[in-house]
Amino acid sequence: MTAAPRPASRIFTRLIRMRSALAALAVLILIALTCLTGPGLTGHDPDRTYPDLRQLPAGVAAQPDEAHLGPALVRLAFRMRVRLEAVVRDRDTLRLTLGSDSGVDRRSLVYLPRSGLFGTPTIAEERDGGRSLVVAVPIRRLHFLLGTDVQGRDLLTRCLTAGRVSLAIGLAASLVALLIGVAYGATAGFLGGAVDAAMMRLVDVLYALPFVFFVILLLVFFRPSLTLMLVAIAAVEWLDMARVVRAQTLSLRERDFVRAARALGVGAPGIIARHIVPNTLGPVAVTATLLVPQVILLESFLSFLGLGVQEPQTSWGVLVADGARSIEAAPHMLAAPALFLIATLVALNLFGDGLADALDPQAG
Repeated sequence: MTAAPRPASRIFTRLIRMRSALAALAVLILIALTCLTGPGLTGHDPDRTYPDLRQLPAGVAAQPDEAHLGPALVRLAFRMRVRLEAVVRDRDTLRLTLGSDSGVDRRSLVYLPRSGLFGTPTIAEERDGGRSLVVAVPIRRLHFLLGTDVQGRDLLTRCLTAGRVSLAIGLAASLVALLIGVAYGATAGFLGGAVDAAMMRLVDVLYALPFVFFVILLLVFFRPSLTLMLVAIAAVEWLDMARVVRAQTLSLRERDFVRAARALGVGAPGIIARHIVPNTLGPVAVTATLLVPQVILLESFLSFLGLGVQEPQTSWGVLVADGARSIEAAPHMLAAPALFLIATLVALNLFGDGLADALDPQAG
């Protein structure tokens, strides 16, 4: 006679049979790992600006190309206070002839590498007593797979860096809301009566409070920060979880296994922890997977109002808001972070559905 598989083994066995759930989990892991390691592999600092390469569309071509090289040199010559007399290109090297009636200040050559488009220049020839210089300067080969934003920052690096903040906010706030909501809802539903009525009326009162007013009130007493935003989001997002768990608990507390536990003398905390909460994991898992993108969207709303993530930090919500303002001139600025957000949302939904089926105690 073989022993029955343990609950954890049964859940794992059911989960690995669901290809859509496993594919969604793989996508979530890939997004998380990419956000963690990707910014160090793109070759760009998330805050590095390229003024001559603003709002570049997505592409694999190396920059600067011919269309951007000329305007960049004109702008740099103006900052260096010199005349751009001649430009000769030999593959990835430029030979520039710079002139000035008062003499070319060699210290101004530092503007070339500072632009991010060129390497360290070398003086090949000096003419007219320093009033003309021939400078050899290498051209850097830069790639912007998702384009650049309005300030000329690499959008791929910004999206990956923003993903760290968005996922951290979504997971942390959802975890806090999950713990509070499950404990509160299970306690209210199991105890019932006047205790349940009083606890749920408190939930109704909190529902009635305007969320933005609550956040502004917190900002009056505390400085804006990620921690403050986590507290503000978690303080309201547990309300939905509490209602879901309470509804499940009301149907579970009259089941035979709960009555048997009471007959054996198990106290309310033990019944809630051992019997009620495990049997609510299916709906809780689905609600939790929906809660993460909801928190991310809520964070983007707060950041759009200037109450959330502040520069130099960024998030997917901030990038989506920036892209929405530039959708006509640069639609890729909205498409890139939106794709990350949509992929995360869809993967969380698919994985939540699979996890709910795997955690269903009545499933075969």
